[in-house]
Amino acid sequence: MIFQAENLIEVLTKVRKQKPIVHAITNWVTANEVASSLHAIGARPIMAIAPEEVEEVTSRADALVLNLGTPSPARIEAMLLAGLQANRDGHPVLFDPVGVSASKFRIESSRKILSELRVTVIRGNQSEIGTLAGRECCLAGVDAVAGPEDLHQAAEHLSEKTGAVVAASGPQDLIVSSGRKVIVENGHPMMSQVTGTGCMLTAVIGAFNGVESDPMVATVSAMAFFGLAGEQAALRANGPGTFKSAFLDTLFSLTPDQMRKGIKIKV
Repeated sequence: MIFQAENLIEVLTKVRKQKPIVHAITNWVTANEVASSLHAIGARPIMAIAPEEVEEVTSRADALVLNLGTPSPARIEAMLLAGLQANRDGHPVLFDPVGVSASKFRIESSRKILSELRVTVIRGNQSEIGTLAGRECCLAGVDAVAGPEDLHQAAEHLSEKTGAVVAASGPQDLIVSSGRKVIVENGHPMMSQVTGTGCMLTAVIGAFNGVESDPMVATVSAMAFFGLAGEQAALRANGPGTFKSAFLDTLFSLTPDQMRKGIKIKV
């Protein structure tokens, strides 16, 4: 019942009305895209990374997004300090384990973040969710999941282990939490041809969680909205360059009525 279109549309309306502040300690490669996507949906981004100020900045934000894309010891320290502040304030913490299987440092940093912080949502691609879940979840390898059933099992295991909503994005997005499962079928292949769409998606999920108390509802709403925006943008694009511009425009202009008619979810 809670995943009916009107419930999901209401979250978008609240984002545009309340304009949540999202503190994103994000991948420097995609920082501009992340900030632009947050601005486009009506949120207010701030991107402090110095350990000396992240607690103060986080205390003034409605949501915190931690992105592993370009890690360093100082960035991981900043993430932990910011995350602990968000936990103290009772604000949502989003974790995007970008490229987690690329190095021991990323894996160890992810484990530290997930063990020391209460993370609200973990959003990654199929490979990243599989790596965080571990080999015991019938994975085909440390960086892959054999198929939809294995992905579901891995995501459920990770959700049970961390208490977080787990969102695995791909041709179909899978969102699981506490025995609940939703599949979002919105999206377009062109989205994978533009650098940073995953980082942008996690930030948008952060904004939606900043105004909605149920993280599962917020995450499903954000992923359906984001995927639908990709579909609409692809209709006007000639390639990755024009798609990127059209996508930001669509994030800005997509109407509740378009969302009502266009979102595709399976419960």
